[in-house]
Amino acid sequence: MEEPHRRIRALCTASTITVYQAYAPDIGLPAVRDGRFPAAWKPGRMTWIKPSFLWMMYRSGWGTKEGQETVLAVEITRDGFEWALRHACLASYAPGLHPDRDAWQRDLRRAPARVQWDPERDLHLRPLPYRSLQLGLSGEASARYANEWIVSVSDVTPLADEIHALVRDGDPASATRLLPREQEYPADDGLLAHLRP
Repeated sequence: MEEPHRRIRALCTASTITVYQAYAPDIGLPAVRDGRFPAAWKPGRMTWIKPSFLWMMYRSGWGTKEGQETVLAVEITRDGFEWALRHACLASYAPGLHPDRDAWQRDLRRAPARVQWDPERDLHLRPLPYRSLQLGLSGEASARYANEWIVSVSDVTPLADEIHALVRDGDPASATRLLPREQEYPADDGLLAHLRP
């Protein structure tokens, strides 16, 4: 079956969706221990969450980039995730969605969340011809994420290391079997209509 050009691929249950982030150990390890972000985590800054495991591997270099050595799987409520989507604006101007660039900039300034559609990645972290969602949270959305939406926080750095080792060893079949089972997120068209150029 042909992949749609843009869709949300995620590990999800009836009530939750798993997103990925990578942090330095001084933030990541306390978050795993306590199930919430520590005081060192700054809610005022834009924080990006990624439903795609392989996109997170690309962004963090399999958890090897400085400041991204602890890869977290953060299970959040679908209600929270969908609140963010409803209140999001595209991170870049799309003529078909916005009346003009000024209107888009006004929407972007007001929106507590923003969306980018970035190329999905394969096991070798090469770009694929279809795109996955990245969701940036700031202000109210960031505070809600940290204080209301989180169900659990897990350290998936060992999983990233294991998959990466299998890829390096030329065993993509075994690596693929270990990947999180991401499926199309059941978002109705109304939820994403203002976010699909």
